[in-house]
Formats: sequence, C-alpha cells, structure tokens
Amino acid sequence: MVRLRQIIDNRRAGRLVLIILAMAAIVAFVLISNSLVKDLAKQERERMDIWAQATEKLALAQPDEDIEFLLSIISQNNSIPVMVTDTAFNILQFRNFNFPEAVSADTYTYEQLSPANQQWIDRELRAAAGNRPLAEVAAGNDHFIPLRVGIEIQYIYYEDSILLRRLSYYPYVQLVVMILLVVILYSAVVYSKRAEQNRVWVGLSKETAHQLGTPISSLMAWTDLLRLSEGDADATAEAAAEMDKDVKRLSTIADRFSKIGSVPELKLEYLNAAITRSLEYMRSRISGKVSVNLHFPADDFPVKISLSLFEWVMENLTKNAVDAMEGAGRIDITTGEDSKKVWIDISDTGRGIPRKNFKRVFHPGFTTKKRGWGLGLTLVKRIIEEYHGGRIYVLRSEPGAGTTFRIELPRVN
Repeated sequence: MVRLRQIIDNRRAGRLVLIILAMAAIVAFVLISNSLVKDLAKQERERMDIWAQATEKLALAQPDEDIEFLLSIISQNNSIPVMVTDTAFNILQFRNFNFPEAVSADTYTYEQLSPANQQWIDRELRAAAGNRPLAEVAAGNDHFIPLRVGIEIQYIYYEDSILLRRLSYYPYVQLVVMILLVVILYSAVVYSKRAEQNRVWVGLSKETAHQLGTPISSLMAWTDLLRLSEGDADATAEAAAEMDKDVKRLSTIADRFSKIGSVPELKLEYLNAAITRSLEYMRSRISGKVSVNLHFPADDFPVKISLSLFEWVMENLTKNAVDAMEGAGRIDITTGEDSKKVWIDISDTGRGIPRKNFKRVFHPGFTTKKRGWGLGLTLVKRIIEEYHGGRIYVLRSEPGAGTTFRIELPRVN
C-alpha cells in the first residue's frame, strides 16, 4: 500500500515539476526578451544623445569650420524617427517619420510638408508631450532631449525605431506562443493517457472474456456429458469433480479481477511452492510438445505476495512462452536469491524479442500476436511492480533463440 501511494505521489509530483519547469522557461524567455529590448532602447537613447550633440555643434559651427563629420553623424540616422522643435512646439526639422501622405526623401523641414502631414506631425508631438511645457516634459521623459542653440533652447523628440517597437511586442507574443505550446503538450499528454486507458479497458474486457471463456466452456461440456450419462455413477462423479475444478477456477478469476485497482493483501508464502501451484492449471492445457522444467534450490524462499495475483503472473508468462514457441519447445523456470531480493527467471526457446522492444513489450496495446490485444505483460508489470514492490524486465533475448524474463521480489528475512 505504501509502495502504491508512493507511485501515485511520484506521478503527481512529476506533473507538478513539469508544470513548474514549463512556467520557469516561459518566465526566463520573457525576462531575456525584455532585457534585450531594454538594451536596444538604451542604445537608441545613446545614439540620439550623439545626434543631439552633433546637431547642437552644427548649429553653432563657424562658416569656415569643417562640418562634414557632424553631417555624417546626422545623416547616419535612417531608422529612428526624430524631430527638432522649439519651446512653442514649432517643428523645425524631422527625419524618418511615416507620414499619412507620401513625402520625398529630401523633405526635412516643416514648410515642405502638405497641410495634412503638418497636422499629423503636430498631433504626434503634442500627444507625446501631453500639451505640457517641453521643459517639464524633458525632465521626466527620456525621449525629449534639450538642445542649446546659442541662447535659444530647442528640444529633440525621438520615437522608438520600427525594429524596437516590433521587438517590444515580441516578449508578449513569445509568452502567448509558449503558453499555447504548454497547453498543446498538456493536451497531447492527456489524450495519450486517455488513449492508453482506453486500450487498457478494452484489453481488460477481452482478457476477462478470455479468462471466463475456458471454464464456462468446460462447464457446458460437462453438463452435456451429465445429460448423456444418466445412471452412470462413475461418469457422474468424474463430471462433478471436473465441474468443481471449473467453479473454483471461476472463483479464482473473480478474485483476481477484484484485486485490480485496489491494494491487495500480501501474505507470507514460499516462492517455489507458489510457482509449482500456479503451473498446475497450465500443465493440462500445454501441448505435450512443450516441456516445463523447474530448477529450484533445496531451500525455498519466503516472500510476501498475493497468491492469486502471483499465479496470474506466472500463467501469463507461461502462456506467452508457449505462444512464442508456437506450441513446441522448452520452458525453464529458475529461482535464486541474493542479499536483498529473490528472483525468478522464465526462459523459453521461442522466436525471441528484438532489443528495441525490451521495454515496449510492457506497454498497453503492444503485441506481436495476430489475435492478441497486448495487455498480459502490462498487467504482469503492474502486479509485480505496483502491488508487490518488485521488478520485471527482459533479462536477455535473441531473435530465433528465445527469451528470458526476470522477476525480482523483495526478500523476507
């Protein structure tokens, strides 16, 4: 019970960890993107400071002074929208604005603009300043830079470049995309889980029908025999004995399925004796061309198991071995122990399993049989690992040479 609770808790913790990691990744991407946008905004501010200084020096330059360098600095700005205005909001020059009406490439002064474009750029400036005095605005807004031209104060106003404006939306677009990705991944996991559960339920239904079919068919046959042998005491006694076995088999099947989904009670049993008992039912239903060989040490091993579920495990593994050998071959069952566990090896001389399928054989729905539904080994794995705290895996296998499954169970001192 503790083991099962730990598995459930681990799965819940795993989902929580995945959600936390996904959210951490989203936050990290947004923070990094915001940092890049801030760095770019800082660079544009520095470029505008240099541009303002060049404009200021150009305005104060003497007629005989070399101004080529200043002109090159000013002309290099071909991406950041910028304008120069006086304190009365009279726009003196501008660059790189997208006007509603087309303007020529050499249009830099207010007087060259059409009335519609003049009204548009006036609104842009006043909206940015909020109709407050420019000196007050420049004290708290990095996009306004004071410019001293002689005794007159002018102001440079610049907007973010198109690239920076686009990048400023990028973190939020990225956030939406990441959230959608997480939702899609979560939906895919939920869908996959539901599909797996559906396969398990379908397989469990078929397994139930299969398990019940054999003893029911047998009971029907014995019932027909009883009708035909009226007055034959020996035949009646034999039929009654066999019917009793089938009824007990039905009881065992019902007990097994009642334990699936609940926590079975584990009782102290002896491993070799439990294996021998589990094979009693299978021996009469295995082809005479299949030999089953037990390799047990002299001393038996005490283990805590649910006997009915453990017998189900052994029956499934034995049946799989017989199917893998196509009704002819050898099955060897060997037990042993070490300091921490006891183990059971179930070997056959069947067709073998490719290495790539060593883990897949335990997945719901995986089967190599034409008429199988791929649930037997899934149930085996659940019974051994979740209910008994043990382990089952493919110890070795070679195509055409056979397979060995190993079961490990906790040792009882």
